[in-house]
Order: sequence, then structure tokens, then C-alpha cells
Amino acid sequence: MERPEITLEVAPGLRLFVAHDRRPGRSVVRTDGVSTLGHVVESLGVPLTEVGSLLVDGAPVPAAHVPGAGEHVEVRAVERPQRVPGAPLRFLLDVHLGTLARRLRLLGVDAWYESEDLGDPALAALSASERRVLLSRDRGLLRRREIWAGGYVYSDRPEEQLRDVLGRFAPVLRPWTRCTACNGVLVDADKDAVADRLRHGTQQAYDVFARCTACDRVYWRGAHHGHLEKVVTDAVREFGG
Repeated sequence: MERPEITLEVAPGLRLFVAHDRRPGRSVVRTDGVSTLGHVVESLGVPLTEVGSLLVDGAPVPAAHVPGAGEHVEVRAVERPQRVPGAPLRFLLDVHLGTLARRLRLLGVDAWYESEDLGDPALAALSASERRVLLSRDRGLLRRREIWAGGYVYSDRPEEQLRDVLGRFAPVLRPWTRCTACNGVLVDADKDAVADRLRHGTQQAYDVFARCTACDRVYWRGAHHGHLEKVVTDAVREFGG
């Protein structure tokens, strides 16, 4: 039995996922006649987390659609900002995105991250059980069916990763309210209450302190505050507070 033949066109922003010969314009794809369109698209390398809509001959279809011979398929990218059910948004980052996790936390975004590799099944299950958006540069991880929601991180540079995530998901920013080490919530701390945990010079030089309600870490605006303040200021200016 001859395999059905379709034509497929991938949006420019998604072409990095497919083979070079499929990137310019339309390409011919032979299907098995039974697989869904979602499966066909993923088999070409495009995670469904990055697909905003699928069109067949100009009409939208679900990922469960089984393409037939002669159909023309358009694969469109997600619209930005992408609306994900639930507020405020909560994120889950894989083991390779530690710097991004800390920067999201600096901005007050709930970003769960573990420095030890938990493995793809555990991360996918955690995304589902806690309704967290899974962020990763691993396309295989994002193809796992059990994840609640996900997003591919396109850059390997932390500054660009942060702008990408903020621009795509538009989370509410509450700078200086989360522990960058453990993701716990910060509360104001009286200097006298934390004095026994500070060096003498620190206690004299600074007046504003915060304490993590989860790990009890103490924060103050020290030597690196200028750099962190710039990260916060730039993000708030571009994406809102």
C-alpha cells in the first residue's frame, strides 16, 4: 500500500528544529496513513510545546488529526505572549538552566530547580503534579506526554534566555521577593534579629536585610547588588513589574 503524501510548511521560527532540506518553504512528507498530525510534526523534530496552531488547507485542525493524501499542512509557532492557564505562573527548569532559574527568582518568579539531574520521567511528573511550565533545551524531554505545559529555551546565553521566557510567558514580576538559592519567599528581617549571623563589617555597612522563610538564608544589598539591580531594572523596564 502506497504511503500518503502531504506537503508541509514550518513557520520560520520553528525551522531550526527540522532538517535543512525542509527549512525553505514547502517540503514533501510521506506519512503512514494512521499517525496523527501531532506525531508527524514531532517526528520531524518540532516539539508540540512550540506549535501554536496546525492548519490543513488553510483550516485549523487539532494535533489528533490524521493527515490524508494531498493535504497541505502549515505548522505555526505559539503566539506571544503565550497564555497558559493558571495564575501566577509557576515554572520548572531542567538541570542545565540554573542561571536562568536564579534570575527568574531574582525577579520574584516561582522557578523550581534542582542542581542534581532528576531524570526526564521525574521532571515530567513534577510538571504535571504541580502544574508547572517545564522549561528545557531538551526536545526529547518536551515531547513527554505527561508534562502539563512546556517551553523550549532557544538560547544558551542566560541574558537571552531570560528575555525569551519573560517575553513568551509574561509572568508577573515581583523583584527581590524570592530566595535565589531555594526559591523560598523572602520577608523583611530586622538587623538585630540576624546580627549573630553577620560579619561585623556587614552589620555596620548595611541596613536592609531579608530572610528566606524556607531555608532561613539572610540577604542584604552587598557587593554584587549593582549588577543584580541592573538585571531587575532592565527586566522591569521591558516587561513590566
